[in-house]
Amino acid sequence: MAGGSNPEVPVIHTATRVVPPTAPAHLLASASAADPDHTDERLLAAIVLREAEALGLLCDRHGSAVLGLLARLLGRCGEAEEVLQEVFLWVWQHADRYDAGRSSVRGWLLMIARSRALDVLRSDRSRRAREEGVERERPRCQEPAPLAGLEERQRRRRLLAALEVLPVEQRQCIELAFFGGLSHSQIAARLGQPLGTVKSRIQLGMGKLRGALQAVGISGVPVAVG
Repeated sequence: MAGGSNPEVPVIHTATRVVPPTAPAHLLASASAADPDHTDERLLAAIVLREAEALGLLCDRHGSAVLGLLARLLGRCGEAEEVLQEVFLWVWQHADRYDAGRSSVRGWLLMIARSRALDVLRSDRSRRAREEGVERERPRCQEPAPLAGLEERQRRRRLLAALEVLPVEQRQCIELAFFGGLSHSQIAARLGQPLGTVKSRIQLGMGKLRGALQAVGISGVPVAVG
């Protein structure tokens, strides 16, 4: 396909493609995805030469099939349209990688689309797994039952307030020991710290914690098990 080079990345509209007014006259006259002279291979060759109109014609011809595959895989139309843009942007940048001996152009486009969709799904699953893991590992302080009375709730609030003034590394170890129910060795494995370091942090933190609690009239703080 003849025509001037256009180094800028073109914008592909998924619903209606508008031929830019600055396109060469012969492209304006023949901008049709159904034109038999515009074979897929010729369009890819023109894309390699940075003819934006060729990318638009390729999108007109195969965009619906690619979008349908993405919608089935992702189940979200908005996200499917975003990935469709990514697919044709990749084609614009890497059209020279097409190998006619391995697949048709449409098959190549669908393979690219499927790969991008699977990347999106894997990324979503990984993000959800990380969020769920953080939620499971976060120490939880169970609220006392209503029958425990106001005094117990006030004691718990003072305990939590005292914990907040400890250094982060000491507070983390104590929370895992008392609220997470972990032993010293389990805490060391969880944090990737030597066992002696964990024991030292708990001992130092408990000393500070007892002093802070005794100052507000609370005594009898338990000692963490090893």
